[in-house]
Amino acid sequence: MNKFLILAIVINFTALTFSQQQKKYFDAPFGGGIGYVPAWYFPNLAPINVELRKIGMDELSSGFFSSGGAGFIYLGFVKNLRVGGMGFGGSVSTSKVFGSDTKEVIYNLSGGGLTVEYTLPIIKDIALSLGAILGAGTLRINFYSNSGNFTWQGTWEEFDSGSNDSFSRSLKNSYWSFTPTVNLDFPLNRFIVVRLGVGYQLTFNDDWTADNDRELLGVPSDLNANVFFIQSGLFIGFFSF
Repeated sequence: MNKFLILAIVINFTALTFSQQQKKYFDAPFGGGIGYVPAWYFPNLAPINVELRKIGMDELSSGFFSSGGAGFIYLGFVKNLRVGGMGFGGSVSTSKVFGSDTKEVIYNLSGGGLTVEYTLPIIKDIALSLGAILGAGTLRINFYSNSGNFTWQGTWEEFDSGSNDSFSRSLKNSYWSFTPTVNLDFPLNRFIVVRLGVGYQLTFNDDWTADNDRELLGVPSDLNANVFFIQSGLFIGFFSF
């Protein structure tokens, strides 16, 4: 009889403990964290590749890796809403040797901004969030053509004379951006989250400059920083989805 009583107590205690472990601590997502957010960007490189083919250079690849950081925190007074910030940067390049000259073109994209996201309450234990990034950034295209190495004194002499065998130019487009995003965050535990997401950056400002902010005219209208991307991420903090 005592054995059955003890067994019943153990079963009831186990069931109670299990139910308490399954109980959510919060009735809405809570917490926040910071993390590393690598991504793959797919910009429109056709206007550049057309010109590269004309001079016999290899095209820029259709996508490139970017590296960045992000962070967010849920606002307790607005259920399911989280805010934060992020930044990123990446580049792709192509180069070729023509006789004694090496020519190189580098496409570089960077940016960042404020993130605002809403986590859908219909899904539990993971966070499916719709949101946007309000930010700014810079698209740069750098050109180089040179042979051999350089010297400190030679650099000043070439600058003074205004003639040299090297060529370099930096083109820049500074932009404002609005980026709709969809992110899916998977908690490994209360303190680590893995992310997978997508977004599309929409940019504003078609003005370009060259070198020391000289106006650049005649840039193709479809050469801009509008870009689709796929991102991942690893965050640390405290998370309750």
